Amino acid sequence: MAIMQLTIIPLGTQTPSVAQYVADIEQVLQREGVPHTLTDMGTIIEGEPQALLALAARLHGLPFALGAQRVVTQLALDERRDKDVKLGDKTAAVQTRVTCNNSGQTQP
Repeated sequence: MAIMQLTIIPLGTQTPSVAQYVADIEQVLQREGVPHTLTDMGTIIEGEPQALLALAARLHGLPFALGAQRVVTQLALDERRDKDVKLGDKTAAVQTRVTCNNSGQTQP
């Protein structure tokens, strides 16, 4: 299992807002039941690496279909093979450490 952060930036549009483009991408992910989390700076998506890369390619094309003249897509793919990782695991691990540090405990 892997986690991908995807940021799709349409350029050459009539407005500086990207909200409609993001909404269209969000609708695709919801409709297809893709595990994901929308953030202010991108979308975090969970899945198998090959499926994530294919999905990124499809989502990259959406703004063009809506009239964008140029699209910049940034992605980061994190795959661990030593253990199963799901959405939220990383933030939960950090929060555990913060809680332990605030209570005076140490965490390995």
